[in-house]
Amino acid sequence: MHRILLAVFLVMTTAPVEAVTYSVPPENTAAFFANLPEDATLVRFDGAAAYSCSSDIVLPPRPLLIIDGAGATLQLGPDSRGFTCAVDDHKAAVARLTSRYIIRDFAVIMGGRKAVDLQATLGSEVRNIKCVRQTEAAVDLRFCLMARLEHVFVTNPTGRGIVVRHGDWPGATAFNSQSNSTVLEQCRVYCATATTDAFAVLNSGGVRMTDCVSEGAPCDHDLFLSAVTDGDEASFAGNTVVKSFTLANFHVEHAARIASIHVNMPSKASVSLGNVYWNGPQKAPVIRYMMGQLNLQDIGWWHESFRIVTHLSAPRLTVQRCHSLLNVGEKDERTDRQAGVLHLDASLVGSTQLKLNYVVVRDKAM
Repeated sequence: MHRILLAVFLVMTTAPVEAVTYSVPPENTAAFFANLPEDATLVRFDGAAAYSCSSDIVLPPRPLLIIDGAGATLQLGPDSRGFTCAVDDHKAAVARLTSRYIIRDFAVIMGGRKAVDLQATLGSEVRNIKCVRQTEAAVDLRFCLMARLEHVFVTNPTGRGIVVRHGDWPGATAFNSQSNSTVLEQCRVYCATATTDAFAVLNSGGVRMTDCVSEGAPCDHDLFLSAVTDGDEASFAGNTVVKSFTLANFHVEHAARIASIHVNMPSKASVSLGNVYWNGPQKAPVIRYMMGQLNLQDIGWWHESFRIVTHLSAPRLTVQRCHSLLNVGEKDERTDRQAGVLHLDASLVGSTQLKLNYVVVRDKAM
């Protein structure tokens, strides 16, 4: 008898729990997620065409939780951080890395401080959603390793559009909580007049942006790329564990107030900017280059108003298969602070002599 009872007990305790799909009720969305049953692997916003939630929607830890918008709209309250995670400190963040979320198929997520605020996940995805009028950031990824954003459309953010960055909770640093190897594909930010950065990537390595668009009203930066660890964006990047960044087929349809692309990466980090297209003249620099190994390739259109402002007196720059106007000029045309499209801003380096020892321009096109 004891053996039979033991066998029954072992079967009951080891048998897998069946996955169950739940429908999100039209009211009390936050409470529904706070009390989500353990067997839930898929929740669908199919109980109504329109939902509203005034508070945060805190996602419980799960090996995989799929949140299917089913084409619904979601109106958030002004203080809501949308879909978010509870992280008290870095120990809790590391424990949460076993959780993974897929957030998809919302017609619109309107308002709130943020629409998606994922933290401490591995392999999460956000795809096919539209975010409108968030006040801090439409999508904010902190310590989200190998995350993927695809077909995320942001309209009129009054802060940042899409942010990929390190954690900021107790115990988190710029060295131990990066959003490494994250991918942004076919994402678009339509800026409002108050938008600061359309896209921002902070202290995260191996991030790739492909086929993305920044347009609308002028913003401070279309892409703000930085690995500064002390918060002083006027200083050179010092994060030695950030090694690379790749941007391909980036389309810019408006003007920037400060600089279209800001690059401040560690001295040995490889930064590749390929097939970037600015569709009109720019008063601000198209690239503000502070540090990093900067590689420009396949930039097929270049207006005479475009310039690259460097804060390094000896920039590390390779230009290949780009428009012939993207050059460093002839020797007799150069000055101490300008060589073709390169302009030296000596405010940080204390040098007034631009040196081209590490600048290579090859395979000019057109």
